[in-house]
Amino acid sequence: MEMHELYRQLLESIGEDVNRQGLKKTPERAAKAFQFLTKGYNEDIEKLINGALFDTSSQEMVLVKNIELYSLCEHHLLPFFGKCHVAYIPNKKVLGLSKVARIVDVFARRLQIQEMLTRQIAETIQKYTTALGTAVVIEAQHLCMMARGVEKQNSVMTTSCVLGEFHEDASTRAEFFSLIR
Repeated sequence: MEMHELYRQLLESIGEDVNRQGLKKTPERAAKAFQFLTKGYNEDIEKLINGALFDTSSQEMVLVKNIELYSLCEHHLLPFFGKCHVAYIPNKKVLGLSKVARIVDVFARRLQIQEMLTRQIAETIQKYTTALGTAVVIEAQHLCMMARGVEKQNSVMTTSCVLGEFHEDASTRAEFFSLIR
């Protein structure tokens, strides 16, 4: 069955008239939106990086802050959104700047929990750059907590994943956390 037919059934199941003017094309639009929101399943990290690793002699921290992200909670299929901070310490290679944001998007555009999303981004950056260390922090608001359930509109969830030198060296970790504040 096509996804738009499933949306049509969903609308009917809540008592809506799918033939009324405002809903006539909603099943098709909703299916298209859901496909966009979950397009990360069709992304290939190797193709995305596309050789955008460049030689460097620097071993100083590379930090990309405030990468906006939008994802869907795998428990309720409701959006969560926020910002992601990614840092790594190069090991003879740096990653093209836009690739960092694209890696965030690949994993965010899947059904997720924030804890796993944070780890997937960190492990992928670590793997492809062979960095000496990688750190990722995500700060996000979850509609499953804001618009339903406990209805706490000002809550923000923060998750982190620190690997390599960020995990082993307290001063490197502290530098990262001070730079993202």
